[in-house]
Amino acid sequence: MADDIANTMEEARFVKQTRNFDIQRVIVKIGSSLLTNNGRGLDRTAIYEWAKQIAKLHKKGVEVLLVSSGAVAEGVVRMNLEERPKKLAALQACASIGQMGLIETWWSALIQHGIQSSQLLLTHDDLSNRSRYLNTTGALTQLLEWRVLPVINENDTITIDEIKFGDNDTLGAMAAAMVNADLYIILTDQEGVFTDNPRDNPDAKMIRQERAMADYLFDIAGDGGKLGRGGMLTKIRAGRLAAMGGCPTVIVSGAIDDVITRVVSGEAVGTLLTTNDEDKIIARKQWLAAHLRMSGSLVVDAGAARALTENNRSLLPVGVVEVQGGFDEGDVVEIIHQDTGERIAVGQVNFSSNDARRVARERTEQFDKIFGSSEERVVMVHRDNLALTV
Repeated sequence: MADDIANTMEEARFVKQTRNFDIQRVIVKIGSSLLTNNGRGLDRTAIYEWAKQIAKLHKKGVEVLLVSSGAVAEGVVRMNLEERPKKLAALQACASIGQMGLIETWWSALIQHGIQSSQLLLTHDDLSNRSRYLNTTGALTQLLEWRVLPVINENDTITIDEIKFGDNDTLGAMAAAMVNADLYIILTDQEGVFTDNPRDNPDAKMIRQERAMADYLFDIAGDGGKLGRGGMLTKIRAGRLAAMGGCPTVIVSGAIDDVITRVVSGEAVGTLLTTNDEDKIIARKQWLAAHLRMSGSLVVDAGAARALTENNRSLLPVGVVEVQGGFDEGDVVEIIHQDTGERIAVGQVNFSSNDARRVARERTEQFDKIFGSSEERVVMVHRDNLALTV
């Protein structure tokens, strides 16, 4: 009986089911293969068609944010180059030139439907630095309140990640978490996520719905997995990152007629990656563990280290023996074992570095006296915002 139930649940992921979305805000990411003429310049006919679909949502009151590739390809054409440059400086220069055409084309396509648009160029540093993150969130919120459609792209002119890895999938996911989007749509040249490469295996099945945190998705989409080259891997990772903010993701082919409006209406096209409260915490911990740049360090005693690593506890200020560096509340810091000097965890801190130094080694009942007013913060780093690295 238990096996029958498990098999039924297993097969449910392949079944087409109407999806019930309650969408007020959606992010749409469109890749270069859908926006360019085989990598040589923008496909303006396609962009005008995407704008028409987006306009249908906009007129219904849905707030849309767009993550658009295509700048380098447009720069190649504008400079009459025979092929895409291989040197980084030339790629960055093409991105700078092509951004002019990319945003001009989107503005022209959207204004035909009465939609004002804007350009927002971001780097990963903009989203990992708390002050810039909050400023970016504020600007996006204001644009949406004014009913302006933001066109977001990686700032390729000064960064290399997007040019080298095609990381606009991740950029869109981070934007989804930033603005509390209700749905993230990744438009690609594949129908969705398959159990195997459908070009090689006629028995491959498309996964209609699955948890974003399902481990086996990495097995079939990873660099060494059945789908090989990693194009789908970035989309699975992006779905997990969006899940951190409670946002489901649909990975779907951009070749499907009226695909954006069909996805939003709940039609079972593409692969839906779902999320729940437990998955949000798992995704958040994975994001923290992958964080490359720390704003500072908290050195903890042996008792605090045991509480974190063995008992899944939050970090209390009384266990912090030293605060290193300068950081703001909400920044990501590393947690270091006093005796070994080893990093044992990373997490989002609830105090600025100045306040952290004031409460280090202190018990929570002393906080009101230390700050001279009622203090609600009782933990330095909450366990839900902490990822072990040992």
